[in-house]
Amino acid sequence: MNFDQWKSGYGVIQHAPETCVRVLRLAEQLAARGLARDQEEVFAVLAAADRLASATMWTVVHMTYAERVDLSGAPLPADAFKLAPEGHTGGALNVAPAYIGYLAANALSGATRGWILGQGHCVAAIEAANALVDNLSPAQQGRYGPDDAGLSRLCADFYSYAIGPDGRPSVPVGSHVNAYTAGGVSEGGYLGFAEVQYVHMPLPGERLVAILSDGAFEEQRGSDWSERWWRAEDCGLVAPMMVLNGRRIEQRTEVAQDGGAAWLSRHLDVNGFDPIIIDGRDPAAYAWAILEAEERLGLASAEVAAGRATYPVRLPFVIATTVKGYGFPGAGSNAAHNLPLSAIPRTDEVARAAFNAGAAALHVSADTLAVSRRAFLQHEAQGRPKERDSALAHRNPPAPTLPASDAPSQGNASAMAAMDAWFTEFVRANPGSRFRIGNPDELRSNQMGGTLDLLKHRVNRPEAGAPESVTGAVITALNEEAVIGAALGNKGGLNLAVSYEAFAVKMLGALRQDIIFARQQTEAGAPPQWIGVPLIATSHTWENGKNQQSHQDPTIGEALLGEMSDVSRVMFPVDAATAVEALRAIYADRGVVGCIVAPKRSTPCVLGPVEAQAAVTLGAAVVEADEQAELQLVAVGAYQLIEARRAAERLRASGKRVSVGCILEPGRLRSPRDEFEARFVLTDSAIEALFPPDLPRVLVTHTRPEPLLGVLRRLDGGPKRLRAHGYISRGGTLDAPGMLFANRCTWAHLAASAAELLGIPLEAILQPAEQEAVLGRAPPTALR
Repeated sequence: MNFDQWKSGYGVIQHAPETCVRVLRLAEQLAARGLARDQEEVFAVLAAADRLASATMWTVVHMTYAERVDLSGAPLPADAFKLAPEGHTGGALNVAPAYIGYLAANALSGATRGWILGQGHCVAAIEAANALVDNLSPAQQGRYGPDDAGLSRLCADFYSYAIGPDGRPSVPVGSHVNAYTAGGVSEGGYLGFAEVQYVHMPLPGERLVAILSDGAFEEQRGSDWSERWWRAEDCGLVAPMMVLNGRRIEQRTEVAQDGGAAWLSRHLDVNGFDPIIIDGRDPAAYAWAILEAEERLGLASAEVAAGRATYPVRLPFVIATTVKGYGFPGAGSNAAHNLPLSAIPRTDEVARAAFNAGAAALHVSADTLAVSRRAFLQHEAQGRPKERDSALAHRNPPAPTLPASDAPSQGNASAMAAMDAWFTEFVRANPGSRFRIGNPDELRSNQMGGTLDLLKHRVNRPEAGAPESVTGAVITALNEEAVIGAALGNKGGLNLAVSYEAFAVKMLGALRQDIIFARQQTEAGAPPQWIGVPLIATSHTWENGKNQQSHQDPTIGEALLGEMSDVSRVMFPVDAATAVEALRAIYADRGVVGCIVAPKRSTPCVLGPVEAQAAVTLGAAVVEADEQAELQLVAVGAYQLIEARRAAERLRASGKRVSVGCILEPGRLRSPRDEFEARFVLTDSAIEALFPPDLPRVLVTHTRPEPLLGVLRRLDGGPKRLRAHGYISRGGTLDAPGMLFANRCTWAHLAASAAELLGIPLEAILQPAEQEAVLGRAPPTALR
């Protein structure tokens, strides 16, 4: 295949003059460097890319509209079409040349890159291309493939809504990237999160291509900062590529309204990027752009290493201009987002004719397809893994060294300070690991000063005397989504995120996307092996009264308890020792996100090292035992345990026998919702040993009581045997005792509930002034 033959294009895939000039120069370079035998080999790969891109687009439109394909290219009859077509067709059509361009870049360079798709709803392009080039996951092999049967099954499965008896989807393809998508690392269901993760994903020596959405650009602006985080010392090569098709679901994108590619190029230039505009309809343009971006990034980092330049480097950023749904009827319209035809081909003759005409323009004969496939199946000859087996898609770092806990076990201590001391030892014990600390603000204020001094803010120009470094591991930005992206993106390393509890809610979408994907991988029989990622939520609801009620919000823990507890671990340490053990437990785990809700102020040390480790292992502990107890007080949270113990002391003074327990990880005690959670939760006998079933209980929780009652149904004997206290959405500029009183969580409120359960009068437990306060008729002065 020579240049002129390739230059003529194939069907809707045509080559702009600028692309031809760039590709000709690329072919010369690849041949000169020995990456290709000659220029003709390069053009043969690119010609194959043209045909595979067209075949991928052909398959995409069939996945949306048809139950089956006909590789002969014959028009499909009415009964071959779906009754209810579905698919994000326009975006998938645009992603097809991008993904084929990615495959071509791998074939041309002899290196397998990882990929991430920001617009995960465009997965049809990925699945179609993977079927055509035999890049299938284990569950897809033998089911899908490049023949009539394999592609027809893919089309029939796509949006089939098939469900198995276990309530899970029963086909290995979905509406978004999922655990069965070969090489997939993220669902991409939340636009914008790939944008804040991609720069943190590849380790040195690795390469990543990020296919991004122009709609996400206006949804998640933290991606503007990606260039400030990249360092050759701890980052692999990245090639971000935005598909600029100019349309969201109902209207044009903001970029399109502001001036399109030229405006975006200026914007990126001002923000420190090196914009590269290409023809987004051409797989060769994408292949060239990936190799060009890596070349530029490598040269820029070499200049820094030689002392001729400083960080930040100008991060190459590809702008791929195209039309939404290019290559098929309806392109450029709002309808192209989903169903570009004006009606359903099965029932409408005009729509059926339009489909068949559009598909004919994309059709690739079986013989031509077979030849093109061979150019993309040279992995063994090139000595590289298939794209489904890229390092980024199969993270499995060595187990980190976990120092023993030296948290204080007597007196009062800050749980945050104890975790800070342990974490600095953890960093020193794992010098070969890449660390990322996601920090929205005030790490030192949150008692993590040792971590900050050791790892330092990553900045471009460090200030003298400040904890800052060009290669710092602390990613600090007043944007919770951006900093959690740093931690979640670094699955080849070790991570930590620290946030005000109230503002951690802004991280929820990103956390949930990773949790869901990890659980899907577990259900698919390939549980993720990256090291657990802790999120510490501190400056929390009960100790953040000075900042008004906006800062008093336990939602993050409640929401994450709604996810499957084997992958979404939520922990409420009650003192310094249990806080450190919670952190150790997350780093000892794989493929989990762990939310640790901990106070930053000093609280009493309750458990010694051995007891703390046992408590975290079980998820609960007996703090004050009494085999003859008439009632049990159960606390979730450090401030709550303080009040429970005070209530127990008053009840005992009144002659009552009570025990006190604490729950550190409520998810360990829940009724399991499936077989995976069943392996994670405690057995009935273990729960009964901690929480005897015949005892009435008073529960006091850091969270709102209602979500915890749902999680703890196995402890709930009904309203006549259980009273629950917690955050009732009351707050303001109040200190900790004021917050407890406002939410009826003081020791006296707990004692009053205990009196009700025990059937004794309130005056038998509380003094008159205390009764008046509990009944809301007097200020809480008597309770302090």
